Amino acid sequence: MKEVHQSLFVGGERDCIETKGSEKWAVVHACKHPCHQNAVGYSGNLPQSHPNYLMYRKDRDLYLNMVDMDRKQDHEYMEPIVSSALDFVEDYIGSNKVLIHCNKGESRSPALAMLYLAKRENAIEKDTYSEAKQDFQELYPRFNPSRGIDLYLQDYWHQL
Repeated sequence: MKEVHQSLFVGGERDCIETKGSEKWAVVHACKHPCHQNAVGYSGNLPQSHPNYLMYRKDRDLYLNMVDMDRKQDHEYMEPIVSSALDFVEDYIGSNKVLIHCNKGESRSPALAMLYLAKRENAIEKDTYSEAKQDFQELYPRFNPSRGIDLYLQDYWHQL
């Protein structure tokens, strides 16, 4: 787990376990398996008509149905997930430490942290995704976005 901005941390599954049950933490779980599946109570795939298909919020936890893919995700699918994650961080960052985690802490969670810093905090002031990515990798060298996350951010950087 690494603090990338005051009270904002990025990490993997192991880091999530360390924060469990602590009132000091609010957590964005940016992984379908195991977090979203366990929180919503399903295995395999959830029907798109399910009310918690994209996300499920409970107390100080936000569970995202977010996966790494080799192809670019649809904006109609990703935009509500990204917006809910950024809003959640904004809701808690002043009163809690916030952890954004995915399975390995390399792709989804750092991408969301970078977006928060660039779009909500103006802590990364770059016009293009490639410039922001380069700056963020100096803060968080483990950032290695999957091809799908990378393509999505390249195409929709200005709309997010």
